[in-house]
Amino acid sequence: MKIHMSSCRRCVFGAVALLLLLATPHRADAQANPDPFGFKFNSGQSLQPIFEGWAYNADGSISMYFGYLNRNYAETLLVPVGPENKFVPGAADRGQPTVFGTRIHRKEFSVKIPKDWGNTELVWSVTVHGVTEKAVGWLQPEWQIDPIYGGRMRNAESLKNTPPSLSIDVPSTLTLPDRLTLAATVRDDGLPTPRKGPPRRAVGQETPPSLKPLADQPEIPVNVPSVAGRGRQGGPLGSQGLVVNWLVWRGPAPVIFDPGTVPVKEAKAVATATFTKPGTYVLRARANDGELTDEREVTVVVNGPARH
Repeated sequence: MKIHMSSCRRCVFGAVALLLLLATPHRADAQANPDPFGFKFNSGQSLQPIFEGWAYNADGSISMYFGYLNRNYAETLLVPVGPENKFVPGAADRGQPTVFGTRIHRKEFSVKIPKDWGNTELVWSVTVHGVTEKAVGWLQPEWQIDPIYGGRMRNAESLKNTPPSLSIDVPSTLTLPDRLTLAATVRDDGLPTPRKGPPRRAVGQETPPSLKPLADQPEIPVNVPSVAGRGRQGGPLGSQGLVVNWLVWRGPAPVIFDPGTVPVKEAKAVATATFTKPGTYVLRARANDGELTDEREVTVVVNGPARH
């Protein structure tokens, strides 16, 4: 029997690559640190794009799913679409983020490709702090995924559940130093029933085993500050039921959301966004019932302070 060794090696590499990159700090002077696995970095580290698999769409096309790992615990990375944040082949801009929150972000976006894509590789490369990392997507059969349910068994309640319906009311312009009001309306069927007990983190935000602290090591070292609004969408899901999460997808600077995760009450969820720099921003809102989601996007032009 003839075995395609290249494909086999790719599968093995893909399966272990995420575990390896989660544990490994990336720095130019890594040799200066005798224990590179025992220290967490505020800033200065690279970003690893991640190919997370592919799935068929209802129309027969295919979506490739991508996420990323920002190796920094405090530094939000800003990488505009271009030579340092691009896809090949084809259009460099495939809807990827340009603002990268800290740590790991699972299945952040997908790229739709035609059903006759074949064996062509789709490569997303990002250069940060002089280091270029890549995620290589291809239609290896073993990489076909269930992007919504993750292959888990669904109970009777889950089979009845329908996605929430989200609409947002957000001004398209703002003048600093004003804050932006983010109003969302969400309709939902009330399923799944909110869980009791301690909240769980959003899927993809669990601490991987390779990053869990040792018995004598705190979860976050003292050199890493608490940064408001950092992370993907923040906020536990499940126990608090229907919520709306806000994040900045593109823009010239990070945005602080207060709160980042808003419980929906009487179909309403209101938050505020604080900007530090003028420019054009793309904000995303995601309604999540604990299982299914609906997402909306808004472009906001932030103007500098008025001059007197």
